[in-house]
Amino acid sequence: MTDDCGVRIDDGVEFPVPAAGELWAVGAVVLNGRGEVFAQRRSAARRLFPDTWDLIGGHVEPGETLLAALAREVAEETGWRLRRVRRHLGVLTWEGDDGLGLRHEADFVVEVDGDLSAPRLEWSKHPRYGWFGPANLAELKDNRAPDEQLVYEVAARALGVAPG
Repeated sequence: MTDDCGVRIDDGVEFPVPAAGELWAVGAVVLNGRGEVFAQRRSAARRLFPDTWDLIGGHVEPGETLLAALAREVAEETGWRLRRVRRHLGVLTWEGDDGLGLRHEADFVVEVDGDLSAPRLEWSKHPRYGWFGPANLAELKDNRAPDEQLVYEVAARALGVAPG
């Protein structure tokens, strides 16, 4: 199936529908040809989860669908264009330390158009990036408390690796 924006959505991929008043976020897991997950390092100046690894993603704006938010976040954070949504990895609920309360996050494995070796990062927000496979996946836990391993867990699920 292809949506109105030309994004292909694989059979069986469903997008949750947020209830009124809920805060939602989306996450995009981009894999390269070696089966590694793209992640970017949040700057130390960020209020929420400073100096940690993060997946592409962010908050869903009022009136925005999860798919539209996913496409927007991919473009804003990397300069790539969302081409295909392959899998829905599930919904996780978490609470940040910014006082906004609970968030529901829907994460997806996606394919993008663009040069995977040259993302156009928002350098003030994400000064570094890297690719993480089974051998170095544990690096995604860096600077995160044991109960804050969302990025690592989502990446492990996308790669089919048992979290450890």
